Amino acid sequence: MSLILSIETAASLCSAALHEQGVLIGSRDLMAERSHSMILAPMIRDLFADTGKAWKELSAVALSRGPGSYTGLRIGTSTAKGICYALDIPLIAINTLLSMCHLANLKNPGDFYLCPMLDARRMEVYAMIADAHLTVKKDTKAIIVDEGSFRSALDSCPILFFGEGMPKTRHMLENHPNAYFLENIFPHAESVGFLALEKYRNREFENLEAFEPFYLKEFIATVPRKLI
Repeated sequence: MSLILSIETAASLCSAALHEQGVLIGSRDLMAERSHSMILAPMIRDLFADTGKAWKELSAVALSRGPGSYTGLRIGTSTAKGICYALDIPLIAINTLLSMCHLANLKNPGDFYLCPMLDARRMEVYAMIADAHLTVKKDTKAIIVDEGSFRSALDSCPILFFGEGMPKTRHMLENHPNAYFLENIFPHAESVGFLALEKYRNREFENLEAFEPFYLKEFIATVPRKLI
């Protein structure tokens, strides 16, 4: 039997989920940008209480590894590592954008390709392209979107664009007849847990000591305007 706790803190929606043998048995989420550090631990505690599961039953922790919010990823990673060290269980890491593809694929009207987008800076997004079988076709990158972005892929097949970074890029892409858009698709622990089962069965675990989130871009500190 496998009981996997999944954690998602890469974007605005903070969430946690429990899957037993690949079946979702409980989840919690809260839209709480910049508040992940205050809500994640209580959310996980309440999740165990809701499902009646004990910590000693846990087989692994699955983590949304990024890209995404630098601070959010650090909070998720430190929480996941702490649980894994305390219980001597393995850590599984899932690409945040690929987990979004799993969620969007539930609303895929056909065999459309999938392009998740998370907001980066200005007109830049973190994006990838996967097919309806979640096979990656274009690797995760930071992209400055313009009218020519994704042109070759759009010319060959319909693409669903979605995620927090999609709205700011939509006007650049919507004139292409193969461009389609899904609203309200956020990274969620339920999808992380679904994808984690195969890795658990194949024993594709992370090195706890060496693991770092997939930031994709370096963190840049800013000074609040009122202090300038």
